[in-house]
Amino acid sequence: MRQEFGGFGGGGQSVSGRGTTLLVAIGVGLLIVALLLLNSYTVIEAGTRGVLKNFGQIVGVLGEGLHFRAPFISNVTIVDVKTQRYESNASAASRDLQIVSTQVVLNYRPDPNTVDTLVREIGPEYERRVVDPAVQEALKAATAQFTAEELITKRPQVSAAIQDVLEARLSVRGILVESVAITDFNFSEEFTRAIEAKQVAEQDALRAQNELRRAQIEAQQQVARAEAEAKARLEVARAEAEALRLQREVISPALLQLRFIERWDGILPRVMAGGENGGGVFPMFMIPADDLAAPTSTTPRSAPTPTPVP
Repeated sequence: MRQEFGGFGGGGQSVSGRGTTLLVAIGVGLLIVALLLLNSYTVIEAGTRGVLKNFGQIVGVLGEGLHFRAPFISNVTIVDVKTQRYESNASAASRDLQIVSTQVVLNYRPDPNTVDTLVREIGPEYERRVVDPAVQEALKAATAQFTAEELITKRPQVSAAIQDVLEARLSVRGILVESVAITDFNFSEEFTRAIEAKQVAEQDALRAQNELRRAQIEAQQQVARAEAEAKARLEVARAEAEALRLQREVISPALLQLRFIERWDGILPRVMAGGENGGGVFPMFMIPADDLAAPTSTTPRSAPTPTPVP
């Protein structure tokens, strides 16, 4: 009886062990299936590309969206193809041998059509390996084409020269240059003082030119006013001379007598000089103007007693 019970007990233990093993196997299988499922697809976000590799070999480029791949065999390297900003600062010598420190901002992005070549030839660290050296070279090459003063006065041309060099260097690597902006120029203290002195001198010269031009304009205005006044006086003199000439043409004894009569107040002069021979003084009698008027009545009046002129 004890043996039967023992055998029965041993069989129970065997069944329990087999059940545990089965559960473990099922769990492992589910885990493997989950891993397979998780590694059988990949999601490429917007603005990125996925470089697909099988056992390390690049086999294609994945666009945006959901993609299936062979689990545990392939992997995906994500490359950002959106516009990226890179800022750099470099010192270089200008054409007139002035040391200039230039700060530039570069906007670029990897070419979505050639990201596989970029990853194959350079790798994910393309900014440190390719972009930074290209920016340093472009800054030095462009700075050497201009004088220190031209770097300030011709900033658009300097930016264009830097961009031309960068496009030539980076386009062959599958990197597209969008824009280049110079944010700052730093010169030596001696050159900065020289520039300030030159600006002050130019401002003084410009101020002197403006004052000279103003003085010239004022002088021209004074000359014009004097000429106008002289012309006006000449016209007045001409008018007066013409008036005198016309008066001489129309003056006659009869006209003079008429003007005398118009101005006569009715009182005769006391004496009258001049005779037939141009000499002599003749006494005159004062005749009241009322007596010269015509009589208003028929009553005869006695003649007034003449008053001798002393």
